[in-house]
Amino acid sequence: MALSESVTTCLSPAVHYMICKLGFESKDTYDISNIMSENGEVCWQAVTEHVCYLASDQSVDYIKSIRSLGPVCESVHLHFKSLTKEQFVVQYALWFHWTNYTELFLEVFDVLQFAQTTEVALVLMKLTSCLERALGDVYLLIDKDCPFLLRDLLASEQLAVVFGQVVMDVLKVFIGSPYGLNLRNVLWHGFASPQEIPAKYCAMLLFLTAGLGQLLKTYLLQTKRILAHRPYVTFISLEELNAFPGKYLNYEALSVAEELVQMSNFVLKTMLPFWMAAFTAFKESRYADCVILLLPQLEVGLRLLFTTTNKCPNRFLTAEPSALYTTFDEMLTKHLENEEINQLPTVLEEPAMASALKEFLWDFLNHQEGPRIRDHLSHGEINLKAFPREIANQIVAFAITLLCRFSDEEDVVAFKEHLVIKPLMNCASCYRSRFHPISLLKKQVLECVKSIHLWPELPTVSEEHIQAIKGLEGNTEASTLILKMAEILSQLQRYLPQNCYSSDDPISTVVTERLLIELCGMHTCTLYSPRPVLEVLVVLRKISTQCHQVSEQVIASIKLRYEQWMKKTLRSRQRHNYLRMLNSIKFLSPVLRLILVLITLELVNVHLVCKKNPFDYQQYLKFLKSVLQYTENLVTYTSPEKNKWDETIQLTNKALIKIRKFSDRKLTLIQSAT
Repeated sequence: MALSESVTTCLSPAVHYMICKLGFESKDTYDISNIMSENGEVCWQAVTEHVCYLASDQSVDYIKSIRSLGPVCESVHLHFKSLTKEQFVVQYALWFHWTNYTELFLEVFDVLQFAQTTEVALVLMKLTSCLERALGDVYLLIDKDCPFLLRDLLASEQLAVVFGQVVMDVLKVFIGSPYGLNLRNVLWHGFASPQEIPAKYCAMLLFLTAGLGQLLKTYLLQTKRILAHRPYVTFISLEELNAFPGKYLNYEALSVAEELVQMSNFVLKTMLPFWMAAFTAFKESRYADCVILLLPQLEVGLRLLFTTTNKCPNRFLTAEPSALYTTFDEMLTKHLENEEINQLPTVLEEPAMASALKEFLWDFLNHQEGPRIRDHLSHGEINLKAFPREIANQIVAFAITLLCRFSDEEDVVAFKEHLVIKPLMNCASCYRSRFHPISLLKKQVLECVKSIHLWPELPTVSEEHIQAIKGLEGNTEASTLILKMAEILSQLQRYLPQNCYSSDDPISTVVTERLLIELCGMHTCTLYSPRPVLEVLVVLRKISTQCHQVSEQVIASIKLRYEQWMKKTLRSRQRHNYLRMLNSIKFLSPVLRLILVLITLELVNVHLVCKKNPFDYQQYLKFLKSVLQYTENLVTYTSPEKNKWDETIQLTNKALIKIRKFSDRKLTLIQSAT
């Protein structure tokens, strides 16, 4: 891994030239008064005249445009450095209000006064993400469904209507286009080191953002529209993200981390300032800054490992516009684009550690129902002023484990056993996915079990009242259904954990709950789930959701009707309906638990679906969807609006016949396992 010492840049020659040299070739100078007025208004024509176009198709000529705009950027940078903070606030603060984060742009101004390279890169990452979010809000003035990618947003007709096409072309020179400077992407993906980002480009984007605010004000006055800002993404259930307890990240652990950075092969020496700045930000409680600095460094470190172990060093540098970057998404796949096996896991030590590290990355960065930290941060969707420490804890701790794993051999043993590092390494090796659909389904099942468990504890009228209703006397349907359920479970007995099954009463609450807890505790592989697995999981999760909905409706109805019964506010028909409900839940509880057992058995064997031939796979999906249809009908029949409790008996009987028939043919996944 000596490569971490020898690498001097992660930018390909063409991109390095474009960012670091091209904008400095022209020695022209521009009087700032020609670019902006005394009160700070941007003279857009003096800026847009520097955008050049190709004769062939009138698209932007990025090379000529960057060369021509270089001196303009220099003039803007020098002007900002000549202003006091008070002067800047008076002239420009108003024009940043449209971004909904004026303080950030004042912070950018402060950083430009000293031009420390690491700080410039940090505020530029924050500026570009905030600008993207603000432009998305403007887009929504005209249309809905804002484009996800910045380049599509900048290329949209909607923004051209507000700001003008040539103004959008100016922006594309700096951000959003892989043919331009592409400052946002080269920073957020970890390609640019601190010294490779000229401060004048940061100054120019600050200037352009103010100018956009001025153009937007004119548009809003003309159209009499009001700009609304989308709410920020908020992280809920932060305790679920607590893979690394915060108590392990004390001052001593951070001091050790700073030592590790100096010797770890995971860190490119050109990127060292980013790492040190990240740990400093954490100690200063600037948690958003810490994570913004670390995420690109995790990507570049893993890219180094990925390209080395897969023997594709050419993929380490910034890709040209005609090729893809090597990003997290590709590094976490099972196969390379040439269909060969990705060798990255082989350098992540033992298989358990490799699996845990990849599951952590998938959870925190990729899974749709996970926190998706990098996406939300880079697209400006998070309130940086209220970024939770709990998430920063996880990223910092994870980074420390990687630093330790890839330190020199003689150092790594000592660090691994260090009192403040060892707990972090243990947490990392034990990590299991929390946001893969498999993990989420297990959580859903257990939550549904808890809900059904509450039924017997709910207050109800006595059994005598139920038996006294005409039409329910001697009613044996519920008992018959329960017997059918017991038969189905008995049929599956050989596939169940022996310590969780009772042949005397297979459908009892205690037995099925213990069985579900045991099954959900079994490890199921979450990495590299192929499409058939994901399709099955979608249906299984929908079934679980419907079961939970039925349970919650039953609980709400029982509580409400009992209260009304005791207050004697129920009409005659409502009383009869209430008692029919109590009769129906005798079999609804076991049937919901049976369905939960069935889908959980299928879950723990879900990867076997890939062995089914196309016909059997479609038949299997059809069966699962029939179970889903049953649960959806149950939701309808048990809703307060319908109250069709008698109909649930016939509905359940048909569903049990289908389940029994499918089970008899041994077509479930659990039966396929043997």
